[in-house]
Amino acid sequence: MLIAIDVGNTNSVIALYDGDQPVMQWRISTSSTRTADEYAAWLSQMMAMNGYRLDDITDCILSNVVPQSLFHFRNLSRRYFKTEPFVVPAATIPGVEVRIPKPSEAGADRLVNAVGAFVNYGGPCVVVDSGTATNFDMVGKDGGFEGGIISPGINLSMQALHDAAAQLPRVAIERPARVIGKDTVGAMQSGVFWGYISLIEGLVARIKSEYPEPLKVVATGGVVSLFEGATDCIDHFDADLTIKGLHEIWKRMKATR
Repeated sequence: MLIAIDVGNTNSVIALYDGDQPVMQWRISTSSTRTADEYAAWLSQMMAMNGYRLDDITDCILSNVVPQSLFHFRNLSRRYFKTEPFVVPAATIPGVEVRIPKPSEAGADRLVNAVGAFVNYGGPCVVVDSGTATNFDMVGKDGGFEGGIISPGINLSMQALHDAAAQLPRVAIERPARVIGKDTVGAMQSGVFWGYISLIEGLVARIKSEYPEPLKVVATGGVVSLFEGATDCIDHFDADLTIKGLHEIWKRMKATR
């Protein structure tokens, strides 16, 4: 079985594949101090709850944007899966041409998303990835990566309001009942939620006006479910896009061996 691990700045997503079939998926907070043994203890319990064991894993693919965590995930694979993990390198993913002046600056997660979007929805398209940051990544009609936009994520914005303004509380991010808030919490929720909807709609509109061909818009990321039904500028919502991209890259790597 293949285990695909997407290590993000805030959370890590771990998915188990039996051939081409996804069988389980889990999410855990990313911590640069969590050791391989701690990950293994947690993962073995999650797998056992669903009838699987660590010994069932034969292959591992890893996308990582937190350099301090890479050592622990490598050790997890080597020690408990008994296999050397394939770590997705930035700028050198099979079948993806990186069309920016400095290809090494394209993060592995952005390229993995480009693969997932192209394989599942075709190109050209723009991938809106809502996580710690909100990325808008361009995928060409041949699957190439053509740059994009990086803006602060919705959780960062809410945290900044709470941290920088002494009288503003920490509130949950959710769609408010009305745009005009009638209290502090409602006003904050409206500003952040509808502000981000406007951010997405505005940047997608500007991208479409600049790009020479019609574009599909694919949304993914840890908070993408918040935006479903709130805007019609997104054509496809796919919370598992990154994991699908990792699986596709693994198939390409296997085919070249």
